[in-house]
Amino acid sequence: MSVHAHSPAPILTATLCRVLPDPAAAPLAPPAPVAHQASAPTPVARIAAVAVHLPVRTVDVREAERELHARNPGVAPRVPMVSRLTGVHTVHVLADDEQASDLAVGAARRLLAAEGLTPDDLDLLIFASASQDMVEPATCHIVAAKLGVRAPVMDVKNACNSVLNGIEVAEALIGTGRYGRVLVVSGEAPSRAVRWDVPDRATYALSAPGYTMSDAGAAVLVEAVPRAAGGPGAPGLVPPGATDLDAELAALVGEDLGGEDRAGNPQGGAAHAPSGILASAFAAESQHWDVGMLPGGGTVHPRDPERTYFEIDGSRLRDAFLALGPGTVHEALDRAGMTWDDVALVAVHQVAVAYLADVHRALGVPDDRTILTVADRGNVASATLPLQLVTALETGRLRRGDVVMLVGLAGGISIGAMVVRW
Repeated sequence: MSVHAHSPAPILTATLCRVLPDPAAAPLAPPAPVAHQASAPTPVARIAAVAVHLPVRTVDVREAERELHARNPGVAPRVPMVSRLTGVHTVHVLADDEQASDLAVGAARRLLAAEGLTPDDLDLLIFASASQDMVEPATCHIVAAKLGVRAPVMDVKNACNSVLNGIEVAEALIGTGRYGRVLVVSGEAPSRAVRWDVPDRATYALSAPGYTMSDAGAAVLVEAVPRAAGGPGAPGLVPPGATDLDAELAALVGEDLGGEDRAGNPQGGAAHAPSGILASAFAAESQHWDVGMLPGGGTVHPRDPERTYFEIDGSRLRDAFLALGPGTVHEALDRAGMTWDDVALVAVHQVAVAYLADVHRALGVPDDRTILTVADRGNVASATLPLQLVTALETGRLRRGDVVMLVGLAGGISIGAMVVRW
């Protein structure tokens, strides 16, 4: 008791530094050279629009930590250590009567209204999220019912890479010609799985990363790239009203896309720069599946209420991500025929402010290519990449014709990288 009463801070600081990011930790290995392809591939699909929906209610993480200490005085620290170590100040929390599907619906309605579309204009609806309303049915059915969508539906689930994998699936299906317009939606509600009554410090250590998790909805519209007569592109359905993207791009930025890239190198004309998903690469190291879990509700723990909270070993999770290295990202760049000089924005999954420094060192990305969202919005799981795209569009950081690298990191663990010309 004397240790708890008189000197809890050093002990808890040491514990939290093992489960939360350490800004002074050793950096990732330096990036390997990227082989440069002769020319970029012709895309079959593009990201036509993106939208997010954030719950109105916000919570100050520091205040929440103080309340946590008041509820668990012998366990949780008096000083707000999680906010201090992660740099996360504010999170969004859905209303008590809202579900993950409602967050997805909010984002979907915003996107459809902005694009002048109706639910009948969709060929496929994908719900891609770490959260779900219930085990059965697939949450996408609930989203479809609330939106009035009568198209085929499916769920895609891969922790914080769910949306990026959903876009990957949408692009692949469009490439077969089966669908022309796919809406990928996400409803992330991790606040429902955060533990506020903590029995001991070991449990607190596993629960601490959850205090920066935030709720959000996202929607990403993926459409077929119209194919010129006899030319490459999506072989099947083309969304009604779609126009040739090369012509659209040329009209927006001038007949010739000549000029210089961000490194001062000459660029080609409009015919060489179609909007669309240029390339992607994905990898997994699944032996680390147990470093971050929400174990309740499946066949392992079907009815144990104590396993319905996040259990995250932040130290092991971070080490596993560092071990992945930058190879997957460089593979996507190579497939797209790009170098970092061509990339205007890097949207990367964010769990803490300090992790961005890791990304910059690992990939050789200049600080000004990333955009910080986790500090004021929290860790919104798979909605992170759409949130960063929307933020970049609203602040003028992303314009038509810019090349964006989407980098996803997820428990399990997995990494994904996608190169997109906006």
